[in-house]
Amino acid sequence: MNWGTKIIIGMLCFMSFIIVLAVMMFRSDTDALVDQDYYEKGLKYDETYRLKENVLHDDVRPEVTADTAAITLRFKTSAAGSIKMVRIADKTMDRELRFDTDPENKVVLPTAGLAAGRWKLIVKWTAASGDSYLAEHELFIP
Repeated sequence: MNWGTKIIIGMLCFMSFIIVLAVMMFRSDTDALVDQDYYEKGLKYDETYRLKENVLHDDVRPEVTADTAAITLRFKTSAAGSIKMVRIADKTMDRELRFDTDPENKVVLPTAGLAAGRWKLIVKWTAASGDSYLAEHELFIP
């Protein structure tokens, strides 16, 4: 086998590799990494940033604890809002819940039906004072 044959074989292998990558790219379902509407979220990021800064400025970050029975969020004042539970490993398990705090300023979410593992909680709420906040927590459900 001379050097010309080796070059042709090398070029054919490289072209086959590129064709396989192109076919895999066209067969993929989506180009979005996490969110389908990432562009719209990017446009609204200033509002998200302001809500996160409010949490730091007013020192009202909720305390989050998780065990095998429940996830407990303890707020500094009474609040109402929503909790988005994002399962990092499986998007089909994501949930969004509305909440109002109890008289002890707590929200208890049962973990029954939730898969064990890493979750991200995105908590958006309005305090009794009328101020709005947004906080993100990563937690592990045993």
